[in-house]
Amino acid sequence: MGRIGRMHAELLASRVPGAKLAAVSDALAPLAGEVGEALGVPALGTERLLADRAIDAVAICAPTEQHVDLIVQAASAGKAAIFCEKPVSLDLAEVDRALAAVAAAGAALMVGFNRRFDPSHAAVREAVASGTIGVPHVVRITSRDPEPPPLAYARGSGGIFLDMTIHDFDMARFLVGSEVAEVHAAGAVRIEPALAEMGDVDTAVITLRHVDGCLTSIDNSRKAVYGYDQRVEVLGSGGMASSGNPLVHTAQVRDAAGARLATLPYFFIERYQESYLRQWEAFVGAVRSGSPPPTSGQDGRAALVLGLAAKRSLAEGRPVAVGEVPGEESGAGLSEVKR
Repeated sequence: MGRIGRMHAELLASRVPGAKLAAVSDALAPLAGEVGEALGVPALGTERLLADRAIDAVAICAPTEQHVDLIVQAASAGKAAIFCEKPVSLDLAEVDRALAAVAAAGAALMVGFNRRFDPSHAAVREAVASGTIGVPHVVRITSRDPEPPPLAYARGSGGIFLDMTIHDFDMARFLVGSEVAEVHAAGAVRIEPALAEMGDVDTAVITLRHVDGCLTSIDNSRKAVYGYDQRVEVLGSGGMASSGNPLVHTAQVRDAAGARLATLPYFFIERYQESYLRQWEAFVGAVRSGSPPPTSGQDGRAALVLGLAAKRSLAEGRPVAVGEVPGEESGAGLSEVKR
């Protein structure tokens, strides 16, 4: 019931047709009680919540290090569907443990890559998938936060590639429709010197070479003073498609000094509110129809593999093939991307 968990609970309580919020839970019982009271549902301990057979599905929004154990517990308890925030884990073997538990139980697992459900980004994907812009040649993804995260968060997040760029890795796979074969990452500390002591960076440029030959360029920054900056562009053989940033409002002011627009949203929840709602609608639709979730556990695994490859590339100063990532030597990450 932290920031992201509370947001999900609020959406499920009032804005997602076909879903009913049954209960909330948190290791901090007073926090769960506060949110539960506000939303009119009971606050339950984890064991009691999972044991309740009236609850069909669970949303796991706990800290990353707790994800896998909770997924395994939920699958073992017979929950039909499980939603888990990204990343599933920072450890590939742990992700595989979660996926094995889900498969053994016959449960559905959806990973929270909400940007796929942003209407603008989704329209770019549709332009690629429909052939409107031909075969994709070059993709550009810009992802910049307005402020760095607290250092306490950064210490346990796995670094920029696993807590921030992981969304962009998933977006690259989603937009192109082809897996990534090679990752080349460069990074620098330009904003928060303490990150260097952690072996992390706050500014990065990553180049991906897809199996089909397309190239994707990702640029990340932990501090864009003008707001939360999220853009994608695909250049294809028959044209180009791109999505930009919404403004806080659409008013324009013009005077002798020039023209002024509103700023960008400053917070990811503001920027992506509609995508989170559409994500839940897709989850509910998949569960009710018995179809696979649109962002699967394998999607979560593939994005983690790319993050681990990026970390290795930065450390060794060279391109890293996906198959070099420990645990990925078999090439399991080179499966066809679900369109």
